[in-house]
Amino acid sequence: MPRKNMPTLPKRAPKIDTRRGAKKKPCSFCQHGVGTVDYKDLAQLRKYISDRGKIRGRKVSGNCQQHQRDVTDSIKTARELALLPYTQRTVTERRGGRGRDDRGPRGPRPDRDAAERPSEVEAAVVNVIEETVESDVVVEEAGE
Repeated sequence: MPRKNMPTLPKRAPKIDTRRGAKKKPCSFCQHGVGTVDYKDLAQLRKYISDRGKIRGRKVSGNCQQHQRDVTDSIKTARELALLPYTQRTVTERRGGRGRDDRGPRGPRPDRDAAERPSEVEAAVVNVIEETVESDVVVEEAGE
């Protein structure tokens, strides 16, 4: 028999469950009795994709494990067949780039036909070739 003067251990405080009262979302596929998820049903698949194109997780979508796998496979198949995009276009609100405003304006742009003009070295080479060709023509005319 235990001794009477033995101190009793204090009882632990009950753990507080933060999800108490919150119900888990039911799987919409199980509710409606859907056996398989069709990759061609794009309206249904778009519900399980975020605005940036990511596949939503099980806790967010509320699917059971099997239907979440089916949804993921269907989304990936639809992406491969180009029925769904891999990513969505994102619009940024601020101007991109490195902020040229603090450095001032760029200045005048070079002429477009400047690239078409030969450089000084190229012009000198062309002149030498033309003179050589002209002197050969003069020599041939004199030889006739």
